[in-house]
Amino acid sequence: MNLTYKRATLEDIDVLTETRVEVLRAANKLPDDTDMSEVKKQSYDYYKKALRDGTHIAYLIFEGERLAGAGGVSFFQIMPTYHNPSGKKAYIMNMYTHPDYRRRGIAYKTLDLLVKDAKSMGITDISLEATDMGRPLYEKYGFVKMNHEMELPECLVCC
Repeated sequence: MNLTYKRATLEDIDVLTETRVEVLRAANKLPDDTDMSEVKKQSYDYYKKALRDGTHIAYLIFEGERLAGAGGVSFFQIMPTYHNPSGKKAYIMNMYTHPDYRRRGIAYKTLDLLVKDAKSMGITDISLEATDMGRPLYEKYGFVKMNHEMELPECLVCC
């Protein structure tokens, strides 16, 4: 298997956007006919801005011309804390391996590239949201379950 790990650029925005939609369909178990047009548009706009300003790094993994996988990391700033004096944070997302390429170490290597990119920027606070399928990979890498965060459900935000 001859794989190429490519750091995405603006030229890859269409592939990134399509992959994002595919990841969301799979993670949320959405039927193929679910309207994802708004998500697609917003994802395209996000990549266009974030790849330009450096608040997102993505990798695309190819075997020849065929997409084998992808992964990304978003960077953001919060107020400084005792445990994170810089306030810089990284959030791993959009991890995907095509079913034909699973169980070959692609996701692990992609995750490693993303974590190393975050560390090279001085970021030590790295988190992610794991699906049941992805959880063993992240645990193997060293990620641990968080105990102190809470979230306000969307239904309470919008009402």
